[in-house]
This record gives sequence, structure tokens and C-alpha cells, in this order.
Amino acid sequence: MCGKANELSQRPLAFVCLVWLAGLCASAEAKVFLTRAEALELAFPGCTFSRETHFLTEEQRTRAQELAGVEVDSALAYSYRATCAGEFAGTAYFDSHRVRTLPETILVVVDPDSALVRIEVVEFSEPEDYIPSERWYAQFEERSLDHELQLKRGIRGVTGATLTARATTDAARRVLAIHQVLQPSPAAEPDREIETATEDEP
Repeated sequence: MCGKANELSQRPLAFVCLVWLAGLCASAEAKVFLTRAEALELAFPGCTFSRETHFLTEEQRTRAQELAGVEVDSALAYSYRATCAGEFAGTAYFDSHRVRTLPETILVVVDPDSALVRIEVVEFSEPEDYIPSERWYAQFEERSLDHELQLKRGIRGVTGATLTARATTDAARRVLAIHQVLQPSPAAEPDREIETATEDEP
């Protein structure tokens, strides 16, 4: 009888734990604002894309990290080259990173002169209050990889979304650095596979 009573007394606690775990899992789900295909179309309307898979050498990864001033923790990179009306229009990258404790993915667009064109939030797992305004993201337009592409320099901070601002700025620097080391030269061109852009890129 006592065992039965103990079992019954534990049920409410178990129920509360299940509810808490369900809520935790739900909060960890990323909010998808755009599919990758939609983000690319938004950046380059009516254009075609070729996805390139790059395998950075250790020297290239180290160089990119030095240029960016932030960590480049993967030797694998994907770029999307846009062709509009038969002409090369720019390159897009998807950068996934952690904001506070949860991840986000942003689209970073680079023009043929290696300057930033735009940044779009694709997926965001933190509370949406941590996403800065469109006006804040507009600061990155026409920025290059220099000392001004930093918070409290050419990029102003944003109250209530400091970690997002830092993560976004770091991602912009990382993408520009990777883009720079991937530029082909007569001496050496990084190994890469070219394929049609798809929705299921890792």
C-alpha cells in the first residue's frame, strides 16, 4: 500500500518534468525565416547559381583566421556564385554560428569587388527579441574586411542584442576572410566541386 502511495505521489513530479522538457525542446527549435533557396533568390532575383564546395588547406584556414581575427573552425566551405543576365554578379555564403547558447544561420552576400552587399537572417534559435532591426543590418552594406568592420567602430552596437551583433559581425569578417583566401590565382587554386545549388546543403 505504501509503495502504491509513493508511486502516486511521484506522478505529478514526473508530469512537471515532462512538461519542462517539452518546453525546453520547443525553445531550442530554430525559427526558419527563409529557406536557402528563398534567401538566394532574395539576394539575386532572377539569377542562376552554382554551388562550390571548397576544402581549405590548413594554410588557407590559418590565413583566413588571421585575416578575420575570429575563429574559422572548419576547413569545409560552401559558396554560391550568382550569374545574372550572363554576367557574374556576386557570391553568397551561409554562416552558422552560436549566438548565446543557441545557433543562427545568416546569408552573407559579397559583390565582385569583395565588399559586403547584404546580410539576411535565415534561421534563428534564440528569442526573436535578440534580432536587431533591418536598419542595423544595413550598416554592413559596402563594408570590406578592414579595421572598421568591427563593433564600436564602423558597426554600432544594439541594446538588447549585443551577442547577436557580435556574432553577426564576426560572421561577416569570417566570410570575407574565407572569400579572400579562396580567390583563384595562377599559382594555386583550392580544390573544389561545382554542383547545382540545392535545399539540403549541410
